[in-house]
Amino acid sequence: MARGARQDFVAPTGLLRIEDCLDAEGNVEMPPDVTLSSLIDRNITFVGDAVAYRYLDYAGADDGRVVELTWAQLGVRMRAIGARLQQLVSRGDRVAILAPQGLDYVAAFYAAIRTGTVAVPLFAPELPGHAERLDTALRDSRPAVVLVTAAATEAVEAFLDTLPPELRPRLLVVDDIPDAAHVDFVPVEVDVDDVSHLQYTSGSTRPPVGVEITHRAVGTNLIQMILSIDLLDRNTHGVSWLPLYHDMGLSMIGFPAVYGGHSTLMSPTAFIRRPERWIRALSEGSSHGRVVTAAPNFAYEWTAQRGRPAPGADVDLSHVVLIIGSEPVSVEAITAFHEAFAPYGLPATAIKPSYGIAEATLFVATTAPTAAPAVTYFDRDELAAGRAVPVPADAPGAVAQVSSGQVARSLWAAVVDPDTGDELPDGRVGEMWLHGDNVGRGYWGQPEETARTFGATLRSRLTDGSHAAGPPIDGRWLRTGDLGVYLDGELYVTGRIVDRIEVDGRHVYPQDVEATTADASPAVRRGYVAAFTIPAPDGRDVGGERLVIIAERAARSHRGDPAAALAAIRTAVAERHALAVHDVRLLPAGAIPRTTSGKLARRACRAQYLAGQWD
Repeated sequence: MARGARQDFVAPTGLLRIEDCLDAEGNVEMPPDVTLSSLIDRNITFVGDAVAYRYLDYAGADDGRVVELTWAQLGVRMRAIGARLQQLVSRGDRVAILAPQGLDYVAAFYAAIRTGTVAVPLFAPELPGHAERLDTALRDSRPAVVLVTAAATEAVEAFLDTLPPELRPRLLVVDDIPDAAHVDFVPVEVDVDDVSHLQYTSGSTRPPVGVEITHRAVGTNLIQMILSIDLLDRNTHGVSWLPLYHDMGLSMIGFPAVYGGHSTLMSPTAFIRRPERWIRALSEGSSHGRVVTAAPNFAYEWTAQRGRPAPGADVDLSHVVLIIGSEPVSVEAITAFHEAFAPYGLPATAIKPSYGIAEATLFVATTAPTAAPAVTYFDRDELAAGRAVPVPADAPGAVAQVSSGQVARSLWAAVVDPDTGDELPDGRVGEMWLHGDNVGRGYWGQPEETARTFGATLRSRLTDGSHAAGPPIDGRWLRTGDLGVYLDGELYVTGRIVDRIEVDGRHVYPQDVEATTADASPAVRRGYVAAFTIPAPDGRDVGGERLVIIAERAARSHRGDPAAALAAIRTAVAERHALAVHDVRLLPAGAIPRTTSGKLARRACRAQYLAGQWD
């Protein structure tokens, strides 16, 4: 088949149809019998011989060893693991997955769900720098069983030995379970409102908490994503290196279950070492049909730097959809990636700036299928004061904001004054509140925090132009903690409430200071800067807070004298933001902590600074 050609795909009878999940008005409404378990059972029945998941294993071969599971094979593995699980657990027990990235992880996750337990997707202990998050999640969820692979067993056992005896779960090594065990599996009825899994938050702004995600929320969110990004062509497949314990990674293995399609997976390590592997996998998918992928800012920047194919390489990205999200989207990341890969057929509309949050399963908003990424420049001081005032790109104090497009169908996102509960008009910055069936049920074991975060009520709605019209007057809303603004029908995410810096009585977005720092000197590694405040001694300074900037050195700059770079950073921040920098540190690459999804962990960075780690 010629490069770029697309095959027609006729949906086999019996697979889920999108229209089955829409009511008479076109709103998303999941049928009571549609769960992740039932979707997989449909695929086993009607497209059992088709590939479900493909894993590119780079652990032992530079060019990658391809491992595949058909839907029928997945069903056998899922039931075999489930049969052994049923000997150890009761319905509703938590079952954690602490395994390396791979098809065993996928089978283990679905097996936990298929047995009527609550899956807890986590990671093997060898993931560097995240032992505290793993410890928190295990102590919080208290799994009865941990699913592991033989390769990870020793490390997992050693880690579990650090827990109190009453919290130590039993281990089940999934790749030691023979396929023949599947005959012992006892089918379990799963309700659409049962909890599918606990999605632990990334921990970027507070200790991780487990969001209770129901089958209804999963199904609703997958349908919303398919409709918003126009993935209605059943010959659309996924490519992902994202961690399978992350909400975006789980979505990339979830949407093939809706379609009976497939996703190609690889490990985050394989991507980081050679980002061209991601591009090659996308190109291969693009040659057979549409292919969708997702990643945060840093991945697009890294790939633009290190993932360009050799001149003349046979790479075709003409049918690729690239979701960029997980934090305020960077215009620099979009520009760098498009400039690098436009020569390989990447359309101007391929990159889809999006907004998502774990508490809403994942997906909230994205740009229209036929739209290119939209960037608006706002006045920095006005934005800090809560007003979105567009200015020319070259205006003094102009700050770029990338649109997240439109909110998903059957989801409401209102911009609200967080102190009063009043909906704010377009052009005013406030906290984004969400209402819809894709919103999780609450936080595991935290009723007070659940009531505060998932049980908010609007005090007032706008009489004209309300984004909250539809839900009941007394409906419950999710407080996201994220700041946003509507302008000209587009949603812009401006940052997080807890991340905002207050110095000298002024609010400043940390990402603005971080961007200024990266622009100030070539010695700064772009995307690896953290800005935060610390208390002034005895509160003697005006505002009571001091600004600290931690930056990593760019490649090949570690031998230079940092004095010039430090001075340039101080000067740039003073000129652009009228702020004095109390302290700025230039550190080796890898020093700044990041979450398991690659986002800056400003809270952890601040804690390390206050602990004197970099003194």
